[in-house]
Amino acid sequence: MLSLEEAQSRAQDLVAAARRAGADAADAVYACNASTNVSVRLGALEDVERSEGEEIGLRVFIGRRSASISASDMNPATLATLVDRCIAMAGQAPEDPYAGLAPEDRLLRKKLPALDLADPFEPEPAQLRERAMIAEEAARAVPGVTNSEGGGAATGRSQMALATSHGFAGAYAGTSHSTWASVLAGTGADMQRDHASHSVRHIADLDDADAVGTRAGRRAVARLNPVKVGSGVMPVIFDPRIGSSLVGHLIGGMVGPAIARRSSFLLESLGEALFDSGVTIIDDPLRLRGLRSRPFDGEGLPVERRALIDRGVLTGWLLDSASARQLGLQPTGHASRGGSGAPGAGVTNVHMEPGRQSPGELMADVKRGLYVTELIGMGVNGVTGDYSRGAAGFLIENGAVGRAVSEITIAGNLKDMFRALAPANDLAFRYGMNVPTIRIDGMTVAGG
Repeated sequence: MLSLEEAQSRAQDLVAAARRAGADAADAVYACNASTNVSVRLGALEDVERSEGEEIGLRVFIGRRSASISASDMNPATLATLVDRCIAMAGQAPEDPYAGLAPEDRLLRKKLPALDLADPFEPEPAQLRERAMIAEEAARAVPGVTNSEGGGAATGRSQMALATSHGFAGAYAGTSHSTWASVLAGTGADMQRDHASHSVRHIADLDDADAVGTRAGRRAVARLNPVKVGSGVMPVIFDPRIGSSLVGHLIGGMVGPAIARRSSFLLESLGEALFDSGVTIIDDPLRLRGLRSRPFDGEGLPVERRALIDRGVLTGWLLDSASARQLGLQPTGHASRGGSGAPGAGVTNVHMEPGRQSPGELMADVKRGLYVTELIGMGVNGVTGDYSRGAAGFLIENGAVGRAVSEITIAGNLKDMFRALAPANDLAFRYGMNVPTIRIDGMTVAGG
């Protein structure tokens, strides 16, 4: 794996070569990943996998024509051919009035912020195996667990470098450590499956393996003997594990390309109160040790903490440079980048601020409702906001979580759901996108 300095230099060299070959402008992104994953099942080692890969992508502009290309071969001759092919492709591409690099006067010029994303410790495969064994053993030890899909532990390191022909160059690295377990409870047709996992940047922040396994086992057992639920309109409580998907749908409607194409259910909602005034949603790319933190965006622009929803109000769109030009606006530092192709737009570490009530208080007045822990299918229309997904979880009766339920469908419209949304006070930062327990009244539930 290249050092950060070497990665940045590799991207800069490719951009310089493109300019010498006749490109009016260019940018290059280099990415490499290395990971080790150990999995076990029923107390025996099942797999040890080591993967390493690197990719470099080049985008060139000739006037308003552009093309991009990528390669995993870093041989100088291969990269020279890459440049020639990309230039030739750009010459045949259609003109795009919105294509181009990010505005030069908005590039990040300061020293990159220190986000503590890279852990110097790299566990040996034997240590990963021990952690995987402990997680699966703890899950299988839960009374009622009858079989296992396995346990695992992994570690990884990734590096990213970006260089542009108009003055930006930067690189950063990040590490990951994770533990997981997945088990089954019950027998025959009545078997139920569930899992637990935890991922962090630094191993010091990782949950104990036995705690991860115990959670997996208890979740599987709790799902045994599900009952049917009659159809009707009722409150639905979303577990924090899956409540973040609602924020994901919101973000899908906020990205600049969707707005520019006029294909978003939020098209006419800028500046409107989409949620209750008690709801604030934050995107924070500068969170220390955050799973999605980054010091700059995919076009070399600075990033900052921002309220996407401020006391219920939609504050703006998530814009890369191309969609910003199309909308007559400025990019917002939300460009996302892969190894090839033009940048898109996206978010980093997102969370919904906690409310004031505990989860118990949030559901105390629910006579009959659902506590949802799993969502199935992708029945969400990003243009209309219509929402319909399969679900499983638990019945809420007289303010208490009770029997397991399965084979149900929950439906509504995202705008109506947002207006009715109320968060609990149990926010915890465990994922790239985090929410507390969420209550939404008035959802349509169809039983199996």
